[in-house]
Amino acid sequence: MKLTTRGRYAVTAMLDLAIHGSDEPITLADISTRQEISLSYLEQLFSKLRREELVRSVRGPGGGYQLARAFDRIFVAQIIDAVDESIDATNCQGRGDCNHGEVCLTHHLWQDLSDQIHGFLSGISLEDLVSRSGRQGGGYMAGLVESQPLTLRDM
Repeated sequence: MKLTTRGRYAVTAMLDLAIHGSDEPITLADISTRQEISLSYLEQLFSKLRREELVRSVRGPGGGYQLARAFDRIFVAQIIDAVDESIDATNCQGRGDCNHGEVCLTHHLWQDLSDQIHGFLSGISLEDLVSRSGRQGGGYMAGLVESQPLTLRDM
């Protein structure tokens, strides 16, 4: 089982938006530069995040993206689910046909593990991640301070 780049990058980009966002939209180019993630890849991810109403886009000059709701109400599992990422420890991707069309002996063990991981990530908000990073979140937290760029290496 492993979380692919898509899920990791989506969480990283959303955390960047939580830290650097305020009343002004953040461009994907800015996130791309800070996080060293391809702009075209971010565009694909943010299309899915927007569809799931985790971010909203602002068009025109000074446009970009903002969180669609307060960052204490956006959870890691929602982000991962939004980009069609699966955290699944089973060999059959949860279908139950692991052993020639039958449920394998350990299917329920791995399914329970997958459920535990999803539950764990459902309890971690962007606010929690911002707090762990030691940075202030833009706009959504009192006492705004100028923050340094957060990169994948910081996590």
